[in-house]
Amino acid sequence: MMMPRVSREKSRSGIYHIVLRGINRQDIFHTEEDFLNFLGIVKRVKAAQQFQLYAYCLMRNHIHLLIHEQNEDIAKTMKRIAVSYAGWYNSQYERTGHVFQDRFKSEPVEDHQYLLTVLRYIHNNPVKEYLVTNPEKYRWSSCKEYYEDALPIDEVTDTAYILGAFSADKETGRTLLQDFMKLQDFDQILDIEKRERKSDAELEAHVEYLLDGQPVLRLATMNKQERNSFLQQLKKLKGVTQRQIARVTGLNPNIIFKA
Repeated sequence: MMMPRVSREKSRSGIYHIVLRGINRQDIFHTEEDFLNFLGIVKRVKAAQQFQLYAYCLMRNHIHLLIHEQNEDIAKTMKRIAVSYAGWYNSQYERTGHVFQDRFKSEPVEDHQYLLTVLRYIHNNPVKEYLVTNPEKYRWSSCKEYYEDALPIDEVTDTAYILGAFSADKETGRTLLQDFMKLQDFDQILDIEKRERKSDAELEAHVEYLLDGQPVLRLATMNKQERNSFLQQLKKLKGVTQRQIARVTGLNPNIIFKA
């Protein structure tokens, strides 16, 4: 007997933290074109349905959005975005079937302080995954739009509301926001983090991503200091063992252990 779906919790403020992930934890972004296409879809749907986007972060196999619904229910808006990208993705990679995992996850954001905390959490996702050292350095998030003016063609995010919450003066708001972004998160925030073990293929893809697209064999040509620094990052990843790192990289297990 199939269990009925639990109704999505409605937000009194109309603001939601959305998490959309690839089916079976698979990557949904492989190239720059994939990332750009998704953002283009968001901009088109946003213009048509007039929702506000306070933050986004596109990771390899999942997406975070901070959305304030306006003229359309959030479920319909997310369906438009997901269906559009899935159609493009399947055509691009000559595949069929689902691209995203079931329904998107969402949590209502009804408290002003929590809104800011969720925004900080979303922007720090790439830092938590050891992809960058500072959130504004990650290309596929809205953090850079908060830190500096974007060209009109690159604008995706509605930054005025958040910056205005810090100060009526835009530049002062930016400075205060940057200070806030450096604080630690202690709140329980919607996540996809029931961390299962990474597969060898997932780990290899992650290593190549950190190597800016270079093959895993690049590790064997690094000097010891550079290689050890890189391996220390890998050892901090959740769902990864040192034995698996050795297997995927082809390095001696003792090298991994001593790094």
